[in-house]
Amino acid sequence: MNTRSVMNVCTALVVGGVLITGSAYAFGKAEEKTPMTDSWITAKTKIALFADSRVKGSEISVETAQGAVMMRGKVDSDAAKQAAEGIAKGIDGAKTVKNDLQVVAPSKREATDDKDDAITARVNEQISKNAYLKQAGIHAQTNAGVVSLTGEVMDLTTSADASWSAWQVPGVKSVKNDLTVKEKA
Repeated sequence: MNTRSVMNVCTALVVGGVLITGSAYAFGKAEEKTPMTDSWITAKTKIALFADSRVKGSEISVETAQGAVMMRGKVDSDAAKQAAEGIAKGIDGAKTVKNDLQVVAPSKREATDDKDDAITARVNEQISKNAYLKQAGIHAQTNAGVVSLTGEVMDLTTSADASWSAWQVPGVKSVKNDLTVKEKA
């Protein structure tokens, strides 16, 4: 073989090797899972709950923070509560599931819903009376008299003040403080 033929063969081998290696690398990258955002996990969970006949997805509130799925609302039975939890745990990207669903019989649901809406309104009014809490962006939700506070606050004192303010509202059976404290940079 002459030098030119050897060079052509070597060049072909190098180019072929690069193409094969690049294709294998691209194929491996295509199979990697893209990171799941909290909003994507929330949406997938809601869709799965709506699609399952064991639960009424429209009556379940879903929030996700750093892969932790939180479910709130009312379901008809303990079996529906467990089914909803199982559905949420099966969602790709869900690291943990916090099941705050409450079992309320359908016959009692209407009276409970009306009362809960009134309690939530009173809690929000109480929070808005305090200028510091009003600016904190606290979200209140009531289920069977249990007020859940969510959001991100500047410090632990604000979190405690929010809980105390909610406790002062008539009709509140208990307060579940799920407020997170912002990390200082």
